[in-house]
Amino acid sequence: MFRKIVFGAVSLAVLAIGSAQADQLKEFRIGLIGGENEADRLRNFQCMVNQLPAALGVEKVSLFPAADYDGTIQGLLGGTLDYAELGASGYAKIYLQNKDAVEPILTTVQTDGATGYYSIMVARKDSGITSLADLKGKKLGFADPDSTSGYLIPVTALPKDLGGVAVKDYFAETGFGGGHENLVLEVLKGTFDAGTTFGSGVGEWKDGYTSGNLRKMVDKGILDMDDLVEIWKSPLIPNGPIVVRTGLDAGVKEKFKAFMMDLPTKDPACFSAIQGGDFKSYMEVTPAFYQPIIDARKAQIGS
Repeated sequence: MFRKIVFGAVSLAVLAIGSAQADQLKEFRIGLIGGENEADRLRNFQCMVNQLPAALGVEKVSLFPAADYDGTIQGLLGGTLDYAELGASGYAKIYLQNKDAVEPILTTVQTDGATGYYSIMVARKDSGITSLADLKGKKLGFADPDSTSGYLIPVTALPKDLGGVAVKDYFAETGFGGGHENLVLEVLKGTFDAGTTFGSGVGEWKDGYTSGNLRKMVDKGILDMDDLVEIWKSPLIPNGPIVVRTGLDAGVKEKFKAFMMDLPTKDPACFSAIQGGDFKSYMEVTPAFYQPIIDARKAQIGS
């Protein structure tokens, strides 16, 4: 009897602590990865700031834009962010450092039903470059060291199309453009002869495809696709995950997941804004969905 009473008291104490933790969550913190103009990122996610407090039962939702991918990654590793949308390589970096820091819960589904996208290498149309052969000995730009489409996949997949030659040996020089948007702008300026960014590969080239960095730049009026030519497209890459802090209260996680799953139909404009283009819906994912990227990052970068 004594053991039952003690166990019951402990159980009630645990429940009380759990309830108190839920009550303590007054602010829900959203991390925004770098690579796009900060004002645009803040504007695109304002609909989340407006809607999530009521949906989650929190007092405040705050946005934390980082200067680059790693800023958001470190925030998630340090537990100072509750949710972010990452590329697969960014998630792999977190997983390899602390697989229990975040949980991937959802990813996007393209308008054609695909759950992937492409790394797309572009060059200025007036450069005369039309193939990888034309780029031998020239300068290639990457988006960000933690970008899947802007770095990991190109350095992993390109050698197969370069006759087995490593990227560092095929190009005279490589460098980083400071995110996808800036990378494309640097290609247009002539800083790089070509650069790697991303797109859905679905839809029309003139629109920048249905989604991705090119589409976002077209929609913002800072890119005319007639100024670019596509040089190379990677194999299909798994769409990046929506991750939440593992230590987040379970009830808040469920409310957040339900909110996101309903978003494409309840508020298509918000869904399109935060995702940067046209998508069909979200689907559930687990770490297993990203295992190939985790393995590729471990082999290529180490962490």
